Amino acid sequence: MSFFFFTHTGTFPNLKLEEMNDTLHRDLHQRFYQNLGRLFYAIAAVDGVIKKEEIDALKKIVREEWLDLDEYTDSFGTDAAFQIEIIFDWLDANKPDPQNAFQTFMDFHADHKELFTPQINEKILAASQNIAAAFRGKNKSELVMLAKLQSLLKK
Repeated sequence: MSFFFFTHTGTFPNLKLEEMNDTLHRDLHQRFYQNLGRLFYAIAAVDGVIKKEEIDALKKIVREEWLDLDEYTDSFGTDAAFQIEIIFDWLDANKPDPQNAFQTFMDFHADHKELFTPQINEKILAASQNIAAAFRGKNKSELVMLAKLQSLLKK
């Protein structure tokens, strides 16, 4: 019978702290973008119907405003900002309650306030307002949700 003795040398050659941190940051940023998808779905769907113009506005906003924000990618090497569209499309296809999607975003915000800098908050508000205004301006239900969002992000 032989015994294997493990001697700690101070490092683990297959475990790099930087890689672990990168993975954690990538996962957190992916969840950040997924929650933006939930928020933008909630804004577009709160009036009961998502119009083509709102989807077009979302896609334009993602490409023009969010893709260049950071260098994070998903596990397939795709820019993590595309998670906004992926989640939005999935929610649009499955039609959950927009209020639940909004609440999920609010919960994520409460748990990760460090991600929500003043500049990010401004981008979120501008994108939300553009999506709401994409089809015949903002209606009452969109205005109410936008006011809640503004209150949340200004805290």
